[in-house]
Amino acid sequence: MEAFMAAVRYHGKGDVRVERVRTPSASPGGVVVEVRAAALCHTELHFADGTLQLGVAPITLGHEAAGVIVSVGEGIDAARVGERVLVYYYAGCAKCTFCAAGDEQLCGDVAAQFGFVSDGGLARFIAVPARNALPLPPSLTFAHAAPIGCGVSTAVHAAKRAGGLAAGETVCVYGCNGVGHSLVQLARARGCTVIAVARQQAHLRKASELGAHVLVDGTDATTVAAAVRASTGGCGADVIFECVGRRETMGACVGFGGALGKRGRLVLVGYAQGEAHDFRCHPIPLIVCEQTVVGSVGATLDDVREAIELVAAGTIATVVDSTIAIGDVHALGLERIRACACVGKIVVDRFECAACVADQAPRS
Repeated sequence: MEAFMAAVRYHGKGDVRVERVRTPSASPGGVVVEVRAAALCHTELHFADGTLQLGVAPITLGHEAAGVIVSVGEGIDAARVGERVLVYYYAGCAKCTFCAAGDEQLCGDVAAQFGFVSDGGLARFIAVPARNALPLPPSLTFAHAAPIGCGVSTAVHAAKRAGGLAAGETVCVYGCNGVGHSLVQLARARGCTVIAVARQQAHLRKASELGAHVLVDGTDATTVAAAVRASTGGCGADVIFECVGRRETMGACVGFGGALGKRGRLVLVGYAQGEAHDFRCHPIPLIVCEQTVVGSVGATLDDVREAIELVAAGTIATVVDSTIAIGDVHALGLERIRACACVGKIVVDRFECAACVADQAPRS
């Protein structure tokens, strides 16, 4: 392995750079994965914009990475070298009640969270515990496997937070890109009627291709609730996955006459910083209609295993908008995500960066 590698590094709000860093080595019980593909997520944009300020910098970003194990640490079978894997980005403390239940995403004292408080996968190599490197079937390309790490596994977990999806229920996916694509397919596969809401016509067309039964133009959020109710005979949706996280989009889901029906379950997945993203709801409609509002974050290790199986079986297809080089993360990656100009995931699959190597000194 090279002594240094290109990586997408977060140095603080508004300061995300592509620069050279030292190549990691495997720790006892761990492996080093050569990243063949790493998907970009709104999370990276949240770091760049200051929504996420976790008090750790500099770090390498990226939590959706797939590649090949190239070295192993003490205690790990050398036969794993060459194994194709997907990286699970949580490593809990293994001591708390959440970790004991398998809910590492809720651990309050994580040993690592790759791409958040620990060096992530937007780099040529990433070092992770061996248990966090999950085998990938040979049928999956790395570019289409990388989005499983968040885009699919987050959907699998959110469906569980909804209490499951039952055949015959009406499921509304509000915000159809990335996680939303997976939710549309998961709900359709479980026998639900699927309503897709999005502002971009390209996102609605893709949702239709993926199995959505009803398409709702979300350009004007004040019209969404009526459209959802009209498509459900006035009843509203049984489940809404809110993947946008704006006050007006969340507001369209709740309240008397909102898109959520009686005993409906609203699962909040999307978020952003600032007053424009506050969730505000009077409790009376929630009480009278016996509705449930829950949050959903990340996924468990078992969720990721299930997500891999779902994609391998063809139940869920990951949607890749484009593949780019690491040096183009800003212009062709983050800026396109900011402008909602991509349909599906933007995936980094080329990790050479001549400008980075020439212009910046190695950093450790």
